[in-house]
Amino acid sequence: MVNKKALTTYDIAKHCDVSPRTVAQWISEGKIKAFRTLGNHNRVKEDDFISFLKEHNIPIPEDFVSNANNGSKKKILIVDDDKNMSNSIKRVLARIDNFEIDIARDGFDAGRKMLLFRPDIVLLDIRMPGMDGYEVAKRIKDVPENANVKIIAISAFFDDDGRERIKSLDVDCCLDKPFNEDLLVEKINSLIGKV
Repeated sequence: MVNKKALTTYDIAKHCDVSPRTVAQWISEGKIKAFRTLGNHNRVKEDDFISFLKEHNIPIPEDFVSNANNGSKKKILIVDDDKNMSNSIKRVLARIDNFEIDIARDGFDAGRKMLLFRPDIVLLDIRMPGMDGYEVAKRIKDVPENANVKIIAISAFFDDDGRERIKSLDVDCCLDKPFNEDLLVEKINSLIGKV
């Protein structure tokens, strides 16, 4: 794996051909996710910088291209309250080496893991106690930093109204339970290229 470093506002300014002050403004507006050092300086992880470039259709500098395409495994978050189902999906995906996988057991846990795990793709059960999949999808899509996150909704209870409702929330794909493993992998792979 490529060794990744945190970028300064000057590094980003140089890559984007803008002033460091403009980069600081982007950070303060939440356009680029950053963290503060102990010396109170802004730093941006390479992955967050690449996400920013993709989100704003800015060409990725050559020295970042390999990181953007294959520097790290794609992250998949499985959100399902059914332990057997989520573990089954994880087993299917674990056979494919280019995925990092995590599981959330309910909508609230999904919100926490969206912040900590930062998935590229969410496999989302619709029928869950508490916060259902519709609400989870809406909350994911309401956050600008999640603009590139792809969502595959999975449910045993889709009717026409349910499909329309979930698609209106900008979900990328709907699959029925029980699902075909090959179809699931095919759908994920087709979305990976768009992440």
